[in-house]
Amino acid sequence: MDCKICNKEINSKFCPDCGQPTNLKRIDGHYIIHEIEHVLHFERGILYTIRELITNPGLNVKNYLTENRTRIVKPIIFIIVTSLIYSLCNHYFHLQDGYLGYLDGDKSTINKIFKWTQGHLGYSNIIMGVFIALWTKLFFTKHKYNIFEILILLCFVMGIVMLIYSVFGIIRGITHTDLKLHGEIVGFIYTTWAVGQFFDKTKISSYFKAFFAYIFGMLTFALAVIIVGALTDLIIKH
Repeated sequence: MDCKICNKEINSKFCPDCGQPTNLKRIDGHYIIHEIEHVLHFERGILYTIRELITNPGLNVKNYLTENRTRIVKPIIFIIVTSLIYSLCNHYFHLQDGYLGYLDGDKSTINKIFKWTQGHLGYSNIIMGVFIALWTKLFFTKHKYNIFEILILLCFVMGIVMLIYSVFGIIRGITHTDLKLHGEIVGFIYTTWAVGQFFDKTKISSYFKAFFAYIFGMLTFALAVIIVGALTDLIIKH
């Protein structure tokens, strides 16, 4: 028979060109459970990816970019899942209560955009990552990585940061101790360390560059929101 995807002749259970199975399994309860297990299991799943990105982020992301893209979870899926985990923690432990309360008091487009970013972290983290990636590319211009590869790095890094915030949020909810600032500091340290390690872990300058790339990226993102929001309000008023 021929493959239904690429029309290549098939003499086995899978297409030799595109890997499409000869017969797709019917989607049922067993299939759904298997897919969930596939995402969560410790070998090449979310938990495995988290462990590898915590212990040696630079080496593992480099390996993903240049050698093996099956060992860890895809970056976009990873940041969306970790952002979802953070959103669930925020829902139950109210991690952003003070910030969102302030935004509710101002109906400007600027604050509406900032509030949207808090409510859609999976997407907004990718957008913020673009700004950080641009500065990272500028600071590490001598390295061979393009802007898209740097964005992949940041998706992994920011996913771990979302989990760090989640852990501190859970501890805060259980102990009723305000650890928001502590979580932000740990997340900031991890970002600086992970990005610096990725480019050149032997040079202190790599970590300084990573530090300023993150700061300037976030500031540029905030500035872009302010400009877009202000222009939108100006157009609406006129």
